[in-house]
Amino acid sequence: MVNPMEAGDAAAGVFTTSEDTRLMTKVARLYHEQGVRQPEIAKRLNISQPRVSRLLKKAVATGIVRTTVVAPRGVFAEIEDEVEQRYGLQEVVVADTGEEDDEFVIAPALGAAAAFYLETTLTGGERIGVSSWSSTLLATVDSMRPRNSHECESVVQVLGGLGQPSAQARATHLVGRLVQVTGAKATYLPAPGLVTSDATRRALLKEDSIAQAIDAFPELTVLLAGIGSLLPSALLRASGNAVSTEDEERLREAGAVGDVCMRYFDAEGKPVKSHLDNRILGIDNAALLAIPRRIGVAGGRRKHEAIRAALLGGWINTLVTDSATAAYLRDAAR
Repeated sequence: MVNPMEAGDAAAGVFTTSEDTRLMTKVARLYHEQGVRQPEIAKRLNISQPRVSRLLKKAVATGIVRTTVVAPRGVFAEIEDEVEQRYGLQEVVVADTGEEDDEFVIAPALGAAAAFYLETTLTGGERIGVSSWSSTLLATVDSMRPRNSHECESVVQVLGGLGQPSAQARATHLVGRLVQVTGAKATYLPAPGLVTSDATRRALLKEDSIAQAIDAFPELTVLLAGIGSLLPSALLRASGNAVSTEDEERLREAGAVGDVCMRYFDAEGKPVKSHLDNRILGIDNAALLAIPRRIGVAGGRRKHEAIRAALLGGWINTLVTDSATAAYLRDAAR
């Protein structure tokens, strides 16, 4: 028995271009504007449902129907795409911080955005390297919610603690909290991030607990780090910044504008050979740049130049930042 709707299709024969366009438009308006379901459209127009489906697909292909995604307030999809394309990044996440440039306001917003990003992208097998503490990283891990399943395999501290003992305790908290919320195994780097001499650094590298962390660096799949500028944050100053004013000046004279894990770079992102290199107890340039996903969580006007340089040099390939910084990065790349 012949379906009457199919018979109607057959009787209609081959449509001319204008007839085809008229029918596509009618079907598209019924479906997309009036919310009429495909079976009802077929019944109303006396054509088959498969034909309705074909017409809807053709309406999209010919441009009669154009899909537009309208981002709600506080979502910055367009500028995220622009910054990704201009710097060749894997992903950019922009947090809404309004007009604020106060780091104590920006840090919680960036932390919440980074926490959500991590919660939705960790698949269970990652080995995460975590830089020494920063206000944004602390806000990130404190915003994450514990899960019942293992969200990653291991968390490794990639830079020793910086500043006073209380600041080094924050570095331990950073790793411990991330382990708590992901169910991962922790590997700590129980040492200062900056020691007094190369001899001290070499001696500490012989310690089993420190060697264990260093040996884990080549296996890391994700890096979670802040992006530092030469002008330290208020939180770092209050903690007893391990880099002295004299050291900062020498770094500035060498052309440094920022760092990731105390590995310094110039305005174009090129590594700056630092007098501190042989005193740093942490991941080196080669091991850092070999990590497939390198997430930087940073924002604020004070860090604009450092963030841009970090992106240009490939130190970071995934960025969580604020809307004003994203706009600066977009405009600076033009």
